Amino acid sequence: MAYIALDKNHFFNNLDIITKLTKTKDKTALVLKDNAYGHGLLQIARMAKEYGITKAVVRTFEEAKQIESFFEYILVLADFAQESNEKIRYTINDLQAILKFAKNTKVQLKVDTGMCRNGILMDELEEAFVLCAKQGLKLEAVFTHHSCADEENEYFDLQNKNFQQVKKEAKVLAKKYDFAPLEFHSCNSAALFRTNDFDEDMARVGIAAYGCLELPNALHVKGLHVNELAPVLSVYAKKISSRKLQKGDCVGYGAAFEAKASCSVTNYDFGYGDGFLRSCSHNFITPEGIKIAGRISMDNSSFLTDKEELLIFNDAREVAKYAGTISYEILTSLKAHLRRTI
Repeated sequence: MAYIALDKNHFFNNLDIITKLTKTKDKTALVLKDNAYGHGLLQIARMAKEYGITKAVVRTFEEAKQIESFFEYILVLADFAQESNEKIRYTINDLQAILKFAKNTKVQLKVDTGMCRNGILMDELEEAFVLCAKQGLKLEAVFTHHSCADEENEYFDLQNKNFQQVKKEAKVLAKKYDFAPLEFHSCNSAALFRTNDFDEDMARVGIAAYGCLELPNALHVKGLHVNELAPVLSVYAKKISSRKLQKGDCVGYGAAFEAKASCSVTNYDFGYGDGFLRSCSHNFITPEGIKIAGRISMDNSSFLTDKEELLIFNDAREVAKYAGTISYEILTSLKAHLRRTI
């Protein structure tokens, strides 16, 4: 079967770079949602623990429970508490959600500073504090999320300005409604690498840890080595069958590939049912320069080679160019049934 190889040296290299920016491992919160961006939730959690990361960010309670033994602190972004747990805290994404949490649940308040997606509105801040106090919740942090940290426009600066105002108001409200001193965080990967002197309580780092962060050159901050990040994940496929083609022979559905001369073609066990996006059909070339032959099928794809094992890709950013998408989609499309090895 096709499989995924994870490079621990690359992962640790990336964490070294990241923790230089956060100034301590304790302020690096590793984002592990969606099967650790396709890398494998448990495999990445084990390596993160070995490195010394103590904080994680996930999407659901189920993900949090799977990695509970690896971390001291887990933030759930989009789910509700299903049991009392000292390690797990939950995101409040809108005012009405506050009423769905039981007394003494640890929560963090997300504020919409300009993304216009999840989070309470800035002018709802005091109302949120009132509801958290009435509900008896343990409000421990206030945070936001950037919409354009990896792009050149005014929104990054605007959201930072808005969040500074949120911090100021939240500190006053925390005293008024008898909450302990709050923590604050706003940086995702791109925002962290754009920040000259990080000073928040943690950074939620995803794509940079996996080595696929991309920033326009104009956004590179002097001394912050985005280009030294190394992709962690590679995909390999195994040969199913090989054959010799003669000029005019066609391969696969729709007879989409026609041999221009005699050649070898091999079918491999990696298709769109495994996460190889069909939009990579026809033009895809592997890192070793081997060309795809025609369309990607559900369970297999054909290449002009006779190798027993084929490196499909080792940098999701390069695959994204063929697919007309982003590395995040390439990675999270990889199915959980694929074996992951470190």
